[in-house]
Amino acid sequence: MAGSSAVVKVAAVLLAMAVVLAPEAEAAITCGLVVSKLSPCINYLRTGAGPPPPCCSGVKSLLSSATTPADRRTACGCLKQAASSSAIKQQFAAQLPGKCGVSIPYPISPSVDCSKVT
Repeated sequence: MAGSSAVVKVAAVLLAMAVVLAPEAEAAITCGLVVSKLSPCINYLRTGAGPPPPCCSGVKSLLSSATTPADRRTACGCLKQAASSSAIKQQFAAQLPGKCGVSIPYPISPSVDCSKVT
């Protein structure tokens, strides 16, 4: 019986160490995912011609995928980088969520501070 008690204690110590040493949760969102979801929006972002339905579907899908603060900060950083591109008109990027009937918790802008996104 003493042997099984020792195994339980060792397992408990290992579990406690794993919890203490575990890295912070990482975002499930990547810039590749953001680009993929928003690729149907490219024409709108360049010309301002109304966003097509697949664009708005991508915006809505991205919004529903960003479920944690880390996800939202990552998405924000990707969108910030995209908004900085000379190929994209900043005013159209800023208007995209509204044109698709959604609200996101930060502006799509090259000057947004994504570290403050919760």
